[in-house]
Amino acid sequence: MAYDKAILRRIYDRTAGYCHICKKKLNFNNYSERGAKGTWEVEHSRPRSKGGTDHLNNLYAACISCNQSKGIHTTQTARSWHNRTRAPLSKVKRKNAKYVNTAGGAIIGAGIGALVAGPTGALIGAAIGGKAGYDTDPDR
Repeated sequence: MAYDKAILRRIYDRTAGYCHICKKKLNFNNYSERGAKGTWEVEHSRPRSKGGTDHLNNLYAACISCNQSKGIHTTQTARSWHNRTRAPLSKVKRKNAKYVNTAGGAIIGAGIGALVAGPTGALIGAAIGGKAGYDTDPDR
């Protein structure tokens, strides 16, 4: 199926320009250009042969090798080959997840710090917890 640039951009941006299976960085301009670095194709999460559609929620960017090796396997199976459980997040969703992880880590750290060392411990715990939350990979 042929896709126009606007649809390709939405598919590409959905995973911030990474293969949704192996998380390899893709190059938007190398769509279907065999042999070029960062070449990618549109991959159907649920294959058309198994009832998948061309609806945007079923389409992901994937490097050519992942798309071809996936074949009729499920997306979950293909991602497990690369120790992945879900697709990379878009830039907007990644930013939101980082914020939530940071805030959650800070709250938990502050609570533990307060129990262990009072108000000073709460401040130190919040800083450590916030940093740990921020450093957590939201794509895992």
